[in-house]
Amino acid sequence: MGTGDVNPLLRTSRFLHRNADTSSAGWSALTPGQRAWESFYRDRWQHDKVVRSTHGVNCTGSCSWKVYVKDGIITWETQQTDYPSNGPDMPEYEPRGCPRGASFSWYTYSPLRIRYPYIRGVLLEMYREAKARLHDPVDAWADVVGDPERARSYKSARGKGGFVRASWDEVSEIIAAAHIHTIQRYGPDRIAGFSPIPAMSMVSYSAGTRFFSLIGAVILSFYDWYADLPAASPQIWGDQTDVPESGDWWNAGYLLVWGSNIPITRTPDAHFMTEARYRGQKVVVVSPDYSDHTKFADHWLPAAPGTDGALAMAMGHVILKEFWVDRSVPYFADYAKRFTDLPFLITLDPAGDVHEPGRFLRAADLGETSENAEWKTVLIDSRDRQPIVPQGSIGFRWGPEGEGRWNLDLGEVDPLLTLLGVHDEVVDVELVRFDDAAGGTATPMRRSVPAKRVGGRLVTTVFDLALAQYGVAREGLTGDWPNDYTDPQQPYTPAWQEDITGVDAGLVIRIAREFARNAERTNGKSMIVMGAGTNHWYHADVIYRAMLNLVLFCGAQGVNGGGWAHYVGQEKVRPLTGWTTVAFALDWVRPPRQQAATPYWYLASDQFRYEVFAPEEFATRRGRQLFRGRSQADLYALASRLGWTPSFPASTAAPSTCATKPRNAGWTSPSTSSRNCAAAGCASPPRTPTRRRTSRGCSRCGAPTCWGRRTRAMSTCSSTFSGSRTRPCATRK
Repeated sequence: MGTGDVNPLLRTSRFLHRNADTSSAGWSALTPGQRAWESFYRDRWQHDKVVRSTHGVNCTGSCSWKVYVKDGIITWETQQTDYPSNGPDMPEYEPRGCPRGASFSWYTYSPLRIRYPYIRGVLLEMYREAKARLHDPVDAWADVVGDPERARSYKSARGKGGFVRASWDEVSEIIAAAHIHTIQRYGPDRIAGFSPIPAMSMVSYSAGTRFFSLIGAVILSFYDWYADLPAASPQIWGDQTDVPESGDWWNAGYLLVWGSNIPITRTPDAHFMTEARYRGQKVVVVSPDYSDHTKFADHWLPAAPGTDGALAMAMGHVILKEFWVDRSVPYFADYAKRFTDLPFLITLDPAGDVHEPGRFLRAADLGETSENAEWKTVLIDSRDRQPIVPQGSIGFRWGPEGEGRWNLDLGEVDPLLTLLGVHDEVVDVELVRFDDAAGGTATPMRRSVPAKRVGGRLVTTVFDLALAQYGVAREGLTGDWPNDYTDPQQPYTPAWQEDITGVDAGLVIRIAREFARNAERTNGKSMIVMGAGTNHWYHADVIYRAMLNLVLFCGAQGVNGGGWAHYVGQEKVRPLTGWTTVAFALDWVRPPRQQAATPYWYLASDQFRYEVFAPEEFATRRGRQLFRGRSQADLYALASRLGWTPSFPASTAAPSTCATKPRNAGWTSPSTSSRNCAAAGCASPPRTPTRRRTSRGCSRCGAPTCWGRRTRAMSTCSSTFSGSRTRPCATRK
């Protein structure tokens, strides 16, 4: 093609070109120029080594990354591809990672990253002046904090900036001096520490907690402090979120994503959910907003924030009616008998003209005198309709008689789920509802349950009470029962929840049916992926338990591809036993001081002074009014005094003085420690030591030693416990 064939418009561009070698057709030109800029691009991707790492900052994904390094500087990173294979029947774990991880090197070298220690300027000036005058870091710190005016001057500057850069050595010295002074002046239990969660880094967590344990400080919890802990898990199963790996999402036939935005909070694992949809898995999302995970849903249940409990109760109502009362599902019934407390007996206590649910019937109520009989629950064997104490309850766990009988193996026993048809009488039970608490008084529900006399007590089963609570009527039982699913007045029908949650009643019925029917056909492969979204509410434990009941009613818990999967993070610590010894210094001292962070800060920050509600406002009408006239702080103090929860400081006196004061008062025997400690002025006796006590004194001077389970490194004179810094035995050379 000649130049004459070129479009005239293109030929005009020759007047805009610099002198260059142009092709005969005028389509291209070769211009001389600098190409040094290309080296910058090439250098950007050069590296001299590749290291394996992860990004554990506020993430528990533990994704493995290839980090490319040049001259000690991170240049870029890519995902590792050497994960063990899951086999041909399910997707691989790799590639694991997210855009946040891929850009982590930019955070590392960000000019906004704090790379040096900072301290409030007014405090640093006072400390330097005091140290120059007193020459000792501990004395200098004591001088600053012990002077009310000086202490007020740096504390009043909080929240106003004023930080200045200091050296690592100086800041470390100040921190150490503050710890030593606090221990001497007030005791080690006045020091509280918070360490990053172990699921992000077992090393960083254990470094902090071991230090706290060795000095006797308080280790604050983390899971409950930011409201991610599903308290219902230890309440029901006794452990903390021991859930399946995210790869198990793939095995589920029906996935209910509830309060967990998987693509955002579980980015590296989200592909298991998205890929499972191609093998027929149905995904239902419960979320108040149309978020990232909602677009993957076959159905979206936009429940109003905080109303998840009502939605779960309505779904439970449908499942119990259609899969337990209208017809029986053999798999569900067998699962409930072997793995739940539904067949166990509950006492019915008289309350006027009605009864109210009491406690579990215990072996001790039947006159049994075996070890821990008061902790062994009772059920009815359907073969002879006689009460029996099956193995596996908590009473078998703590004692030599129960050794080897911890499991739930029923043998030939066939538990009776309901007393209906074998009952001695039908009694009215008053159950509390909270949805119409006008004037602060909840209107009770009166519904009848089948009952039987066992051991001189009127009892019914947990299953019978559950049906009454959920409002599932049966022939022969009277009371305030819903007419049908469309009854909006009686809890816990689909129509009742619609006014609360905003979710269509018909959709709730459909999802509940599908969830249970899938579990029936697959022997439990219906799963609920749950997250922190439903935890950030008052009484979140009750909300969670209503949701967890669904997987129990459907025989899904403990089944691959079924049950509940709590995913805020991957809460797994593989070498747990050995790691626990290191993290809490159990090789040196037992027990460590551990306390829930939420009540600690609730009290330490005086938050309890600003409460709007009193505990008695949350009590039921049938309650014993134990909360009347008490605040939340009163109840926590009571729980601590009764030994239900650890709380520190444990007394108004420093723990060290609990040894020196009795000694100075003439203490001679550890057996009288509590009496002498109280006589010496301590507000409460010292904590009961674990393992064994030692009454041996210093091997050199005879001075009494502490009550620890070990005597090594403790042969120091009584000055060790006097509140001053430890001095070696005067006879030691």
